[in-house]
Amino acid sequence: MKKMLNLLAIALVLVLVMTCAASAETALEKIKAAGKLVVGTEATYPPYEYLDDNAQMAGCDIWLAQQIADALGVKLEMQDMGFDGIIPAVQSGIVDIGLAAFTVTPERAQVIDFSNQYELSRQLLIVKAGNEEKYATKDSLKGLKVGAQLGTIQSNLVESALPESELFELPTYPELGLETMNGNIAGFVVDSAVGESMVASSNGDLVVSNYEFTAEEASFGKAAVLKKDSGDLLAAVNEVIDRVVADGSYQAAYDAAVAATGATGE
Repeated sequence: MKKMLNLLAIALVLVLVMTCAASAETALEKIKAAGKLVVGTEATYPPYEYLDDNAQMAGCDIWLAQQIADALGVKLEMQDMGFDGIIPAVQSGIVDIGLAAFTVTPERAQVIDFSNQYELSRQLLIVKAGNEEKYATKDSLKGLKVGAQLGTIQSNLVESALPESELFELPTYPELGLETMNGNIAGFVVDSAVGESMVASSNGDLVVSNYEFTAEEASFGKAAVLKKDSGDLLAAVNEVIDRVVADGSYQAAYDAAVAATGATGE
């Protein structure tokens, strides 16, 4: 009986050791063991992420995701999802990283880790053609609906910079573009490259308003999002971001995506 109890005790110790070893595996080690990097995005936001003419994911964020996967020596797997679902997916481990033109904010930094910033973007108000002068001041937008994508920093910007306007949110920017063209909202706030891309592909129906946000109101840095305390994975991601920013290859990918989405972006 004692011998059996001893064997059971040894087995339990082995299970505990194996469990502890598994739990000690770092985020980077798990990715390398799986052989793939799973990245969450929301592919309706050109030039950062969008579906090209062949329904393949493209854009400078997708390019950046590939650079990270290559540096880690693993396969890239992209998952397209609603923007407001990406951070929860990162937190729960459904995806390893979120890359979707995320703006760095103190509120988000409380629940996720941000990588180093890879781009800084000003914000535009996009309006129906012919309204660029009509909606060029805060007073002209008073009491009117101004759009932003659900769950984004642009929603916060509308509320803080245009407090007398009514925030109008939808899941995607193409939907907001249609609402603007149909005259249901005055316009929508968006990152400059995305807005310019939408204007270029709108057949003249959309334009950039002459309204300007101040630098203090809106100059937003973009970064990848990772689970809290990602440690070695965060360090590896930062190493890639620092390199592609310093050598100009991210800027080249950004410029190429801007040029491409003038013709093929949503």
